[in-house]
Amino acid sequence: MTSFDTGLFDTVLVANRGEIAVRVITTLRALGIRSVAVYSDADADARHVQEADTAVRIGPAPATESYLSAPRLLDAAARTGAQAVHPGYGFLAENAAFARACTDAGLVFIGPPADAIDLMGDKIRAKETVRAAGVPVVPGSSGSGLSDAELAAAAREIGMPVLLKPSAGGGGKGMRLVREADRLADEIAAARREARSSFGDDTLLVERWIDRPRHIEIQVLADGHGNVLHLGERECSLQRRHQKIIEEAPSVLLDAATRAAMGEAAVQAARSCGYRGAGTVEFIVPGKDPSGYCFMEMNTRLQVEHPVTEMITGLDLVEWQLRIAAGERLPYAQEHLSFSGHAIEARICAEDPSRDFLPTGGTVLTLREPAGDGTRTDSGLSEGAEVGSRYDPMLAKVIAHGPDRASALRKLRAALAATVTLGVPTNAGFLRRLLAHPDVASGELDTGLVERVAADLVPDAVPDEVYAAAAAVRQAALESTADAGGWRDPFAAPTGFRLGGEPAPVRHWLRVPGQDPVAYDVRPGVAPERFEVTADEVRVTVDGIRHTFHRGGHWLGRDGDAWHVTDHDPVAEALREAARGHGVDTLAAPMPGTVTVVKVAVGDEVTAGQGLLVVEAMKMEHVISAPHAGTVTELDVTPGSTVAMDQVLAVVAPHEDAAGSTPGDAGTPAPGTDEEATA
Repeated sequence: MTSFDTGLFDTVLVANRGEIAVRVITTLRALGIRSVAVYSDADADARHVQEADTAVRIGPAPATESYLSAPRLLDAAARTGAQAVHPGYGFLAENAAFARACTDAGLVFIGPPADAIDLMGDKIRAKETVRAAGVPVVPGSSGSGLSDAELAAAAREIGMPVLLKPSAGGGGKGMRLVREADRLADEIAAARREARSSFGDDTLLVERWIDRPRHIEIQVLADGHGNVLHLGERECSLQRRHQKIIEEAPSVLLDAATRAAMGEAAVQAARSCGYRGAGTVEFIVPGKDPSGYCFMEMNTRLQVEHPVTEMITGLDLVEWQLRIAAGERLPYAQEHLSFSGHAIEARICAEDPSRDFLPTGGTVLTLREPAGDGTRTDSGLSEGAEVGSRYDPMLAKVIAHGPDRASALRKLRAALAATVTLGVPTNAGFLRRLLAHPDVASGELDTGLVERVAADLVPDAVPDEVYAAAAAVRQAALESTADAGGWRDPFAAPTGFRLGGEPAPVRHWLRVPGQDPVAYDVRPGVAPERFEVTADEVRVTVDGIRHTFHRGGHWLGRDGDAWHVTDHDPVAEALREAARGHGVDTLAAPMPGTVTVVKVAVGDEVTAGQGLLVVEAMKMEHVISAPHAGTVTELDVTPGSTVAMDQVLAVVAPHEDAAGSTPGDAGTPAPGTDEEATA
C-alpha cells in the first residue's frame, strides 16, 4: 500500500459501526490518517470505538437517534476537525441528502455525487437511465409511485412469479418473491412496511422473476477526471431470502468474452449517472445462457463483499475511495489490470440455523477469528461485546484466497471450522457445511440453491458428544469446587465414590434450548476433546485447558457450530409449567426484538395460522401466528413494545373443536409468508 500524499485529509470521520467501521479505520491507520469513530449508547465499548484515534457519542441506542441522525454526525465531524466522512455501508451510505449535507458543511463525502446516489437509488429511474445507455435491463413495471392496485396489475401483466422490490435502498430489504397472484395484496403491504421501516420510502416496483438465476455483480472505480474501470466480477448467487451469504471472485460461469461484455456494460452504467468512487453494478444472469445478463441495480457504495475483489486484484478499495475523493486520477488503464487466483467470502451472522435462522444475541464470551495463510477476517467483535437486536445481524466476514477455486474453498471451510463465537449463536457451522455441498463445490449455483438445501445442512439433533463434553466439564467443575478446603464426605461429593469399586457414573440432566432434556451419565475424570468451552462464573482447569463454568450451563463450540447446554431440573420444570398455566396456547417471542404490528385484541376470535403480531429484530420481520382456532384471552404487548426471547406475547384459548388438535408453531410465519433477511 502506498502512502497517502495529497495532504487533503488529516482526519476522517467514519459514520458507521461494526465490522465496516473497523475495516475503514484499518486503512486510515495504514495511510496515517486520523480516524474518528461514532457510537451510540449500545456501542460505547465496541471494537470500532476502541480502535479509532478518537470517538464521539452521537446518541442513544435507536439508530434513528444516532447512526441515522445526520445533524449529530455532522456535529461530531465539526467537533473533531474532520475534513471528510466515510459512510461505510448501510445506514446513510446511500442517502443523497446526507451526502449533500456533508458538502454543505464543508466536508468531503467519500462516495459518489449526491445526484448519482439519487438516480441509482431510485431503481425505476436507474433502469430507464442505463437502458438509454445501451445496458440490457430486467423486464418490469415502469413509472414511479404506483398504487397497490397498479403494482398488482403490472405483476399480472408481466406474469407470475414476480419480485417486489423497494425503489429505494438495497441489500434485500423489503424484497418479496410472489408466485401466486392471490398473495399479491398481502405481500405488497408487507414489502411497503419493510421498505418504509428501512428507507423511509415505501415506493415499490415489480420485476419478472427468472427461475434459477445467478446473481453476478461488477466492481467499478471512477475518478473525477472521466476515467472509469471495472475490477472484474463477483458471484453472489448463494443467498438466503434474497440476502447474500457467500460471495466469490471470479465467477466460474463467465468466459472471457462475457466477462468483458458485462464489464463494459457496468462501465457504461457508471458513466450514465456521472459516477465517482467505488460502486457495484448488479446483474441477473440466466444460468443456462450467461449472455442473457440484465442490469438489476447499482449500489452506490462499498459492498460487503469487496474483500474478494481486493484479494484477487491486490488493490485496497477503501484506499482508492479516499484517493478519488481527494481528487486523484486513476493511474491504470483497463488493460493494465490483472487478476490473481480465487477468493471466497462467508458472512458470519448472529442467527440460529436450528431455529429457522432467527436472529440471536448475547455476550461474546470466547472469540477466535482466523487470519494468515491467505485467510482474512473482517470483524467488529471483541470478547465481552454485547450483540443486541437493534442493528444488523452481520458480525464478521471470513475470506480465503487461493491459487484456484478448490484451494480457496478448502481454506475457507478450515477457517470457518476455526471460527469461535461462544455466547452468541451464529451461522458459521452452517456456512462450512454449505461450502462442502456438491453443487457448491462444482460451481452449479443459483439464487435458490441455499433455500433448497438448507434443511439438509442443519443437524436434526444435538450430537451426543456435545452432551458428553458438557457433562464432563460440569462434573470437573463440581469436583473442583465442592468443599475445596479440609475434609469432605466422599458420599456427599459429586465424585461417584463407592466402596470397593470403580467410581460410579454421575448423572447430569442437560438441555439445549429447543431440544428435549437429556440425562447423561459421565464417569469422573473424563475430559471433553476438540471443544471450546466457556461460561461466565467459576473458572476451572480440565486436562490442562482452562474452562469456565456456572450453574446456568456451558457454551461449547466445535467446527464453527456452538451449543448452549444448560442444567435441567425435571421436577422444578414441571412445577413451573403447572404454576404458569401456559402451554401450547401461549405465543412467545421467537427472538429478542420490537413488536411493530398488533392485528388483534383481547376477545377476538382467530383461526389457525392467522397472523396476530409482527416482531422485528435486526431489520427482519417475523409474523406470529395463531397456533389453533380460538379466542385471544391475553395480549401483553402493543406496537413499539420491546420483547425478550421467549417472552409471552399473547394467549389463544382453543375452541372446543380445536382443543384436541395438534397446534402449529406459533413462532413461525403464517403459510405463504415470505420472511426477509436484510443486509
